[in-house]
Parts: sequence; C-alpha cells; structure tokens
Amino acid sequence: MFRRSWNRFCAGEEKRVGTRTVFVGNHPISETEAYIAQRFCDNRIVSSKYTLWNFLPKNLFEQFRRIANFYFLIIFLVQVTVDTPTSPVTSGLPLFFVITVTAIKQGYEDWLRHRADNEVNKSTVNIIENAKRVKKECEKIKVGDVVEVQADETFPCDLILLSSCTSDGTCYVTTASLDGESNCKTHYAVRDTIALCTAESIDTLRAAIECEQPQPDLYKFVGRINIYSNSLEAVARSLGPENLLLKGATLKSTKKIYGVAVYTGMETKMALNYQGKSQKRSAVEKSINTFLIVYLFILLTKAAVCTTLKYVWQSYPYNDEPWYNQKTQKERETLKVLKMFTDFLSFMVLFNFIIPVSMYVTVEMQKFLGSFFISWDKDFYDEEIKEGALVNTSDLNEELGQVDYVFTDKTGTLTENSMEFIECCIDGYKYNGVTEEVDGLSRTDGPLTHFDKADKNKEELFLRALCLCHTVEIKTNDAVDGATESTELTYVSSSPDEIALVKGAKKYGFTFLGTRNDCMRVENQRKEIEEYELLHTLNFDPVRRRMSVIVKNQKGDIYLFCKGADSAIFPRIQIPEPESTKLRNAIDSTKQHVERSAMNGYRTLGVAFKNIAPDDYERINRQLIEAKMALQDREEKMEEVLDDIETNMNLIGATAVEDKLQDQAAETIEALHAAGLKVWVLTGDKMETAKSTCYACRLFQTSTELLELTTKTIKECERKDRLHELLIEYRKKLLREFPKSTKRNCKKRAWTDQEYGLIIDGATLSLILNSSQECGSSNYKSIFLQICMKCTAVLCCRMAPLQKAQIVRMVKNLKGSPITLSIGDGANDVSMILESHVGIGIKGKEGRQAARNSDYSVPKFKHLKKLLLAHGHLYYVRIAHLVQYFFYKNLCFILPQFLYQFFCGFSQQVYGNWTFGTIVFTVLVFTVTLKLALDTRFWTWINHFVIWGSLAFYVFFSFFWGGIIWPFLKQQRMYFVFAQMLSSVSTWLAIVFLIFISLFPEILLIVLKTVRRRSARNLNLELPMLLSYKHIDSGYS
Repeated sequence: MFRRSWNRFCAGEEKRVGTRTVFVGNHPISETEAYIAQRFCDNRIVSSKYTLWNFLPKNLFEQFRRIANFYFLIIFLVQVTVDTPTSPVTSGLPLFFVITVTAIKQGYEDWLRHRADNEVNKSTVNIIENAKRVKKECEKIKVGDVVEVQADETFPCDLILLSSCTSDGTCYVTTASLDGESNCKTHYAVRDTIALCTAESIDTLRAAIECEQPQPDLYKFVGRINIYSNSLEAVARSLGPENLLLKGATLKSTKKIYGVAVYTGMETKMALNYQGKSQKRSAVEKSINTFLIVYLFILLTKAAVCTTLKYVWQSYPYNDEPWYNQKTQKERETLKVLKMFTDFLSFMVLFNFIIPVSMYVTVEMQKFLGSFFISWDKDFYDEEIKEGALVNTSDLNEELGQVDYVFTDKTGTLTENSMEFIECCIDGYKYNGVTEEVDGLSRTDGPLTHFDKADKNKEELFLRALCLCHTVEIKTNDAVDGATESTELTYVSSSPDEIALVKGAKKYGFTFLGTRNDCMRVENQRKEIEEYELLHTLNFDPVRRRMSVIVKNQKGDIYLFCKGADSAIFPRIQIPEPESTKLRNAIDSTKQHVERSAMNGYRTLGVAFKNIAPDDYERINRQLIEAKMALQDREEKMEEVLDDIETNMNLIGATAVEDKLQDQAAETIEALHAAGLKVWVLTGDKMETAKSTCYACRLFQTSTELLELTTKTIKECERKDRLHELLIEYRKKLLREFPKSTKRNCKKRAWTDQEYGLIIDGATLSLILNSSQECGSSNYKSIFLQICMKCTAVLCCRMAPLQKAQIVRMVKNLKGSPITLSIGDGANDVSMILESHVGIGIKGKEGRQAARNSDYSVPKFKHLKKLLLAHGHLYYVRIAHLVQYFFYKNLCFILPQFLYQFFCGFSQQVYGNWTFGTIVFTVLVFTVTLKLALDTRFWTWINHFVIWGSLAFYVFFSFFWGGIIWPFLKQQRMYFVFAQMLSSVSTWLAIVFLIFISLFPEILLIVLKTVRRRSARNLNLELPMLLSYKHIDSGYS
C-alpha cells in the first residue's frame, strides 16, 4: 500500500536522477500507511580538517609530501641505519623542529575551526513536533523537520518557506554572510500554505517536496511541493529560489516564519560553496621546487664525484689500508658494490645541508605575517562602506608584483555603479531630466522633422512600464496606506539600474507604491491609485539580457511589459507594415537615441510591451506552470517558453542611466600603464558605452587609433571571410608599424610611435575562438593574439561571463606564461577571477560574490595602484631575496666541506672540529650575515637587532658551548677551542682577511653602482613621464 501511495505522488521518479523527496514534518501521507524514514546528512557543520584521532597521522602525511621534508626524513633514516660521519641529531633535530612548529600552527588553526563549528552546531533552534515548539541543538535538525525562525535569527539550514506572520506569506531576508548583499530580498510561500501560521496548524500539513540534489549555486533551486488534502488528492506547486531560505541568511522585518528543512549540514548551499575551491600556486613557489630539484642534482653529483674519487684514491694499496687505520676482517669481506653504495649515502648525509630544511616554514611565516601589511594599510580603508582591504589567501602576495596583464570589468569596477536616471526616449521623442509642472515630462527633440511631443497615452504607458517591470521592493519606516505616504518610500533592489528607473518614473509623476497580495500599486500623475495583479515575473538572466512581467489591470486587460539590453529588445519588436511610416520612424529614432546615449557613456535599456488575449494567456500560463514544475531541465524548458512569449512586442521607448566613473580610476590606469602592465576591459555593455568609458578613464588616448572587430565591421553575409581579411589587414598594419627591433631603438619608439587600441565584441570573439582553418591558411586565434600583443589596450564588449574566462585563459597560455590579474565586482566576474593567476574582488553594490571568490578584495578600483605597485613589488623583492639567500647560505656552508674532502682522502671527515673547522665556520657565519647586511635596503631596529644580534649570539654561544664540560657528550672536542682560537693574533688576522676577501666583490659592485647612480642624477635628460623599463617586454613595441 505504501509503495502504491509512493508511486502516486512520485510518478516517474525511477526515470529521474539526482532528485530527493522530503516529507514535511516527517509525517506519512496517510495515517493508515507505513512510513519509512529516509536517511539524509545530519545538520552538523564541519569546517575543520582534523580530529583528535587522525591529526598526527594525517598531518605527518601532508607534511612529508613536501620534497624538502621527505628528503630530510630519508637522510635521518640513513644516518640511523648506516655508519655516517655526522650524528642523526644534526638532521633529525631541525626536521623535528620544523615538523613540530608546522603541526602546532596547523593544529591551532584547526582548533579555531572546531570552536567555530561548535558555536554553530550547539546553538538552540525551535522545531515543531506534535504541534508544539521544542528547543533542540542545531546539529540535531533532520531533513523534513519544520523549523520556526524568529526575526534577526539566522536560518540553521536550507529551508523551504511554508508560511510567515504576514498575510501574504512573504518574508524579508538579508544574505550578507553569503554574497555580501545587505539589501533585503523578498521570499514567498506557496499560496496553499500561507494560512498555516501557528504550530498547531503547521503540524496538520501533509505534503511531500521533490527537489534536486544539493548543488552549490546560491541562485538556483528546482523543486515542487505536493500538498495532500483529506482525500489524498495532491495539489502540485512549483518551487524556485524565491521559496528557498539559505543557511547563513538572516530574517529581517518579519516576526517569524515556518520552514521545512530540505538540505542540512554539509549539504547546504553555504557549505558546498566553501568546498572544492581550486588552490592557486604562485610562480615563486613553483620556482622553489625547481631550485630544490637543481640543488638535489648538485648534491647527488657531489656525492657521486666524491665516491668515485675515493675509490680512485684507494686504488693504491698504501692509501686503501694505511698502517694507522687497518681494516677489520668484516670490512675486507664486505662486497665492494655494497660498500660503494654505503659510502655514497654517507657523502649525501655529509652534504645534506645544501637543501634548506627550514625554508618552507620561513617562507610561510613571511607570507602570513606579510599579508597583515595589506589589511593594516589605512589607505585601503573606505569611509563609505567602513571597510578596508581583505586578504583571502596569503600564498599569492609576491604574485601581485609580477602581474603582466590586468583584466577589469567596467560597471561597478571602473564606474561607481551608482545609477542616475538621465533621459529617455518615448515613441521616438527624446525627453531630458527637466520636469514640467503640467505633465511631468520635457521634450528636447523629436524624430526626424517632427517637433511635437509623443502621445499622452504613450507617455503614461512608458512610465507605467517603468513602475511595473522590475523586482524592486519597498522598505518603509511606517505602514504605508495610500498615496499620501509615498514620499516615505525607500526602494531596495539587488540591481541599482532598477532603482534608478523607478525613481525616474517617480520624478515624472508615476510612483510605485509596492506590492500587496500579488497586486502592484502605482500612483499616477493624477494622484490616482492603479492596481495591477502580478501574474508572472520572468526574471532577468545574463543569457536573455532582459526581464518581463505579465500583469492584469482592473479592467481585466493583460499586458506583458519587457525591458532589457537593446540587442535583446529590438530583434523582438514586431515589424511594422511598409505603409506604417510613422511607426518605422519612431523605431529608427529610438535606435539613434540609444546610439547617441551610449556614445555619451550612458547605460541604455529598451522598453516594450504587448497585449495578451485571454486565450493566449491561458496557453502561456499553462506552459509556464509546466516548465516551472519540471524537475529535470527546468532552465532549458523555461528558456524555450520565455523565448516564445517575448516576441512580436511593441516598442515604447528607451532609457538612459548614467554610471559615474570611480574616483582616481583614470590615474590608476595611467600608473599601471607606466609600470608596463597591459590593461584589458571586459564588459557586457554596448560598445559605444564601453568606448566612452575607456576614453574617460584614459585607457584610450585621443591619439589612439582604434581597430574594430565587431559585428558592424563584419558583414552578416560571409562573416568568416570578412573576419579573415580584417585580421590579416590589422596584422600587416601593426607589423609594419612595429617591426622587430633591437634594444638600441626600443626606448625611442616607446614614446614616438602611434598607439593602437583594439575593440572586439562577444559575437566576433566566438567566431575567432571557434574558428577552423577552412577560410584561410592562418589560424584566427594566432593572428588575433599577435594583434592584441601590439596594442596598448584592448576593449572586449558584449562579453558573456564564460567569454571573460576564455579571454583570460587564452592570455595565460601565451608564450612565456604571463601573470594575469582579474578584478571585478559582480557575480558575472567570478569566472574570470577564478581563472586568472590573481583574482581581486571589489566590495561593490552588485553583491559580494566577486569579493567572496577572490584572493584579495578592496573597496575601490583606485586601491589597485598601491596594491600592485607598492605592496606587490615589495612582497616580490622580499620573497626573492629570502629564497635566494637561503640557497646561497646553504651553498656557502657546504662548499668548504666538499673541498675539504680533497685534503682528507675523501674519508668523509667533518671540517667543523678543532681549530681549523672553528675558524672556517666563524668566517662563514660572519660572511653570510654581513652579506645579508649589504643586501638590506631599508634599516629598521628589527634589522639591526636580528643581524648584529645573530653575530653576538654566535660568539656568546661558542664561548658557552666550549666553556663547559657537558656530561651527556661522550667527546668534548670543542672544549675551550673557541676561547683559545681568539687568543691568537694570527687567527684574528685570518678571520678578518678571509671575510674581507669574500665580501670584496660585493662591496666593489655596490660602490660602482653608487657612482653610476650619482652620475646619472647629474644628467638633465627630459624623458616622458610614462616611460617604463617593462615597456618593451610587455608588448608595447
């Protein structure tokens, strides 16, 4: 019986993959039928990496995956098992120290994660059981439990909203902890459960939810709820993102809600979003591993050379077995091959310190502590948002100083993303922002030779469209009832564009008063309240590039209002009859207005509508419901339905919204150009709008010659042939202008040659990236890259998010593997941020998706200048000196040991014992430390303390170690050696002389550089301000 009931409400489930069924309240559908509870993930959040039991083995395994750690482990085991010239303590103690320090650091960080997890998992929540509120720990929530959430509380898991304290079943939510958006979003309950506002009533609900399996997309959810009455007749309703309350979001402006848990614990969208993020590695880290391999090869070579020469030396009998060192019988019987292998291992142990064991820990600490310099920088603090810079990963600090290409978004990155309604075009007539008292609109010009205004009905229809076609919500201080309170309205939306349009309509006399019981209320110019029943909202998406609403007025007429990018609206306009001259003129004039507005740098949108007959609406409604109810391929089915609905529309007009340039954006781009970086702008905006912004921010100069690869320059017919011709033409032009040259005339051409800029749109880029060699012998992509390398700046407009990532990937794979950086502020920039070597998110007004997925986040674009040219440069200098100094220091200490073997018959003796070894070691310590002092550029008290303190500590420790007879040492080889050595004048002379000879080349080089620098200052040469030593290497010539 249970199986039949299961099949009744879950028909076709066996044919679907990746769905789950959740019983609301974990109640069976029928009281007479058996119920078997399903098994789902519990609600515990686990962000920690280790447990008490697996910490030691797991941490050791991860640490010994590093080449240096594993190498020293092998050396230590060799010292323990084989007779070697050095004690196992010499390699075991440093290795133990490094492993211990790293384990303590990682253990402490994991303990903090455990503590944070427990705070969440042990928090108290209210669950409805048997019509009563029961307090439980958050980790005990099960899928299917009905949870009550109070105002200002955080949702403990992913919930489907069942009801709220409001009569229309809505609630307001902020998702700042998820995507950084602080504005309130509205979520809805299905109409059949709105009335269940108490624990008693919600417990009577019998329903089953079918939804997709957990996936990390915060803005996607596909499901349906089957509600059963007493007759077991199911009523199915579709569920989408507007019904899903995400874990981590906060309930605002709503007293309480009831929701059913669908995803819990590590299956919530929040948890899935923090898993599986790819780990980026810096170029320096990769080079360190290369250095280690090179030095390991040097070590093997030294050991092999010494082993070979030892047996060449011992080929003479008097060297093989001298009278003072006779072999035992066992040594004589040992196989020569085995003895050679043992000697090879002994030499490896003798020279093992050529590999720096502590370098990894030092580099990690340097990166970790260095990252605080960014967070502490007061210049990155923004007074508007009260935040500074944030470092999400410290592994890429030095990468900031090696960037070759900067890929930037336009809206919200170069611009403020603070929209202001500037002008509009209605039925071909342009209206500016000047308000007339009579009708609220002021005309500035008209189509062609017409100088009268648009029809009054068309004006009102246009303003109604702006008031109805949006997802703006109302946030008020007091209850609003009627037009008299309309001045107190505060508009909130995830899109600044929509708020600007609604405010623009309000300025012209049409005020949006909010939505009540699925009715949108508008106050017209005559102060009358108009109500429109909201039937469907067809939300905006980056593929369609438009959004629509279907509404019904009080007379019963049904309208579709649509707004979107002009490229998405104009092709869907109903083509007028040939005799409709006025209509054609209006469309052409609107297109001209859009072009002019875009050239002025404004963001433009087209606005259209159409009447829907009742019969057509029944068909449309049925198709929309069917598509929304689909659990599989819902997006594709919705796309087909929307594509069919949004056709044959009537153009009303267009809008122009201004997005101001960010403060110091132009200066920042100039500074990046001066440093030799190439800046590319990747945007989804129109070419004209993006071009105007590029001129304003000085990416393009007035003298820059622009090369265009757009749909305008490529004819629709034979597009590939025309594209191939343009690519060849541009390449020849640039190669003729910038022939390969020698370094002698590089600087001269750096400022005398003509600068070129490239503009390409998304459609043309698709042709290039997906091209074959059918249309020519040359590869489109190869020619395109050659053109890009010769241009000073590149503008890519009409870009989809995936195309932005393709552009970055294409440049990353260039010869020489240039370092790329992407910066953006919106969700559409996440793909290129993750693709580039370094991703930077702007804490902007489009949410925090970009900042959340970035490696670094800053409040404004202007902060990129100091981040790269100051912090990035210094990080790279520090890490480069650190790594090179480590290898230099270890090589200095090992080279004398290697040379000493030629004087001891390759007997694997250590030179460090007795007076000779102490003198050599003292010279080495002072030499490498003073070399560090010579390389120091900026002296602080910390530098003085570390450098001179190290030398003082060495002297003190040598006196201390050799001045006491240590009971745990079998041999007191160093007893009183250091003190006796320093009592000799010849020893002092030898130490000072050897140190001076070792450092003399370095001192001489510093003196020559200083003299050359001073002589260069005396030359009064007038050089351009933007000249850079990286000009030629970055492709500017």
